[in-house]
Amino acid sequence: MQDFDLTLSICSWNTLEDLRACLQSLEKVRDEARFEVIVADNASIDGSAEMVQKEFPWVRLIRLCYNIGFAGGHNLNFHYSKGKLFMPLNSDTIVHPHAIRNIVEFMKENPPVGVLGPKLLNPDGSLQFSCRRFPTPQAALFRNTILGKLFPKNRYTREYLMQDWAHDEAKDVDWVSGAAICVRREVFERLGGFDERFFMYLEDVDLCYRTHQSNYRVVYLPTAVITHAIGRSTDKAANRMIRQFHRSMLLFYKKHYMKNVPFVFRPFVLLAAWDFLFLRQNSLILRNVFHAVVRGLKRA
Repeated sequence: MQDFDLTLSICSWNTLEDLRACLQSLEKVRDEARFEVIVADNASIDGSAEMVQKEFPWVRLIRLCYNIGFAGGHNLNFHYSKGKLFMPLNSDTIVHPHAIRNIVEFMKENPPVGVLGPKLLNPDGSLQFSCRRFPTPQAALFRNTILGKLFPKNRYTREYLMQDWAHDEAKDVDWVSGAAICVRREVFERLGGFDERFFMYLEDVDLCYRTHQSNYRVVYLPTAVITHAIGRSTDKAANRMIRQFHRSMLLFYKKHYMKNVPFVFRPFVLLAAWDFLFLRQNSLILRNVFHAVVRGLKRA
């Protein structure tokens, strides 16, 4: 029998102030459930580990000598965890009151649910589209590319982000964001944790995909609210993160989509993925060219 209802797992890389605020928010709700917090510090050089050790002695700290990534860090924390539920949580999050209690109670009452995602808000209080449908070539071509700028209300992006739904009730979804994702312990064990080939990005999509394949549900729970400041850590190495996103997207396509596609059509699936990567990486250049053309036409 586990000692805790929930283990909150945090991987931190040079996010000292965000990590402090995250842990402070958790400290305020320690009476909501029996939970533990484990922080894996991915070789930060900003004093994050020292801060945790000094200011939050109730938190278990694992100091790493090099960055093993999101998936590797959480898998390591799971090895030391004692919670019946395992919840990776970004260091740039603020947990609202009642979120922990509502997550634990919902998972206790719904055994078929393998993965749960809370409602995520942006720092300004607006909704963050943190539950989505699985990626498709059509959505990829319109998501964060020049095509998306030209056609911002296209149905492929709306469907992918589930924008036509109010996000005001519990709902079965394809996948939920790894910024705050609660996984039943036996499900995480059965799946072998995160696939560490996804150093960053799409490890959450991959986990949810495999959860569905294992006949467990993935649910979005809006009564559990967490604020998430996207990209506080990854923005420190933006170019590297873009390249990593590209590699992860290709890996996901190859791992899950290719085996269900007839051999003759497989080159077209990879081509769609490559087109997406090219468009995403060069969207700024293409956007600037487009605006220059528009300005020229207006002057003509």
